[in-house]
Amino acid sequence: MRHELTWNGHSNFTLRTDGLTILIDPFFDGNPSAALASKDLTSVDYVLVTHDHGDHIGQALDICKATGAKLLAIVETCTKLVSQGLPQSQVVNGIGINIGGSIMLGSVKATMVQAVHSSESGLPVGYVLTLGDGYTLYHAGDTAIFATMEIYGKLFPIDMALLPVGGTFTMDARQGAVACKLLRCKRVLPMHWGTFPVLEKNTRAFGLALDDLGVETTLVHCEPGQSITLERNIFSEDCGCD
Repeated sequence: MRHELTWNGHSNFTLRTDGLTILIDPFFDGNPSAALASKDLTSVDYVLVTHDHGDHIGQALDICKATGAKLLAIVETCTKLVSQGLPQSQVVNGIGINIGGSIMLGSVKATMVQAVHSSESGLPVGYVLTLGDGYTLYHAGDTAIFATMEIYGKLFPIDMALLPVGGTFTMDARQGAVACKLLRCKRVLPMHWGTFPVLEKNTRAFGLALDDLGVETTLVHCEPGQSITLERNIFSEDCGCD
């Protein structure tokens, strides 16, 4: 089974798998790295939100209303969006889920996991997505490094981790490298860098930190708008891979 992952800049990803289109942190409008606008999206099945800061919740409400996509977020963030006009019928599980919980999104098992950050509603989260053939993708959301990452590395065979490394609001390069060691992820695609002037401009420091710490995780180089094709035990890409 083949899966396509597109980085839309910042923490915004499009995952296409088994006939499904899943958006994660759909920050399009106002995102200087995004090649698309939210109005360009016509076919979306699920929208996942890690927390309600504007550069992560993005255009989730508008996209769901325009496409009929279902929203997955922590309970309180779902409640917030329903109060803003999202039909209750478009909320996964009717009310969302909470940290530690799992739910099926078609053939994809979504597990909501801890993140260490802030949020106006509920708590910030990450997601572990187990795809139909077992391929495991971890989107950390906005987070600092935290010790439970080591447990997640034992619980889940993480094929690809999407980790913030831009610093200021999240982990920086060295913390991200240690996170890879804790998670025991096979590959890592760094995110949440380069979008705004205050963030790290590139991933060179992250790559050097991985080497310096002897972390056995492959760094995947990707630019906004590029896509990666993922297959079980096979990795091919339009991006660079060390």
